[in-house]
Amino acid sequence: SMDGDLAPLPEYLALCEKYDAYLYIDDAHGFGVLGEHGEGSLSHFKLKSPRIIMMATLGKAAGVAGAFVAGEKVVIDYLIQTAKSYVYSTPAPPALSATLSASVKLIAQGDALRTHLHGLIAYFKANLQCKKWQLMPSITAVQPLIVGGNVEAVKLSEYLQAGGILVPAIRPPTVPKGTARLRISISVAHSLDDVKALINAIHQAEQVL
Repeated sequence: SMDGDLAPLPEYLALCEKYDAYLYIDDAHGFGVLGEHGEGSLSHFKLKSPRIIMMATLGKAAGVAGAFVAGEKVVIDYLIQTAKSYVYSTPAPPALSATLSASVKLIAQGDALRTHLHGLIAYFKANLQCKKWQLMPSITAVQPLIVGGNVEAVKLSEYLQAGGILVPAIRPPTVPKGTARLRISISVAHSLDDVKALINAIHQAEQVL
């Protein structure tokens, strides 16, 4: 969420297979974006196993609210019967379910949108050249720019906002001390011109801050 990195799921699954354990995956930032037809991190790594339990939020790529859990039938049956947060919660309204159905169809048919997104990410990574700040290695839509100090990160965020670009500064304790950063989020709604403007603004900020 703050590093934009991918967990080494194949290695984790191998350990689960070895030690007879389940692998629980929070795919909030993978579902809808990574893998074939946006199916998520499991598709990205081409992983299948009855030991996998996958959870993903519906408030990001799906654009609605709530979340889901997917797994083997025995796992889902167990959760339905024992998970207090499910048993004692109010069902989702029909309007939300209908909207989600439409979102899932759009995700499945959204290969062109994902190609556009990954193109923007690749362009950003290839053209941002910072000397003072470090762009973390990430292939996802979350591109963290490590600034270091809290004050410096806030100043950079404010500089960009003054130019019409909203990029929040993330500081400890959300991230480790000394790694305050800008959490740059690139989306399908952005254009190449938007990304170019962001790159230029960061380069300019590096000269004056």
